[in-house]
Amino acid sequence: MTIGYASGTIPRIPLNLVLLKGVAVLGFQFGTFAVHHPKEMARNDREVLDLLVAGKAAPLIGAVFDLEESAAALRHVAEGRAVGKVLVQVAPA
Repeated sequence: MTIGYASGTIPRIPLNLVLLKGVAVLGFQFGTFAVHHPKEMARNDREVLDLLVAGKAAPLIGAVFDLEESAAALRHVAEGRAVGKVLVQVAPA
């Protein structure tokens, strides 16, 4: 299973291995999941929120920029230097 290609590099799968190993290759686009499965999406949202509130999960915040540095934040993401979430804050914490 591979999820996302934030690095910009999309792996190539040798199709002969798919045949030789007898595996299935399935595509999944998360963007349409909520449209086709709204109940499951709502359940997922509740479960993730519960984990966040309980402190059992936390987003990885890789960089924080002040609002005045918005252009630098966008360059940070566009240049592929982002790891985790990049936040732009209105006022310093």
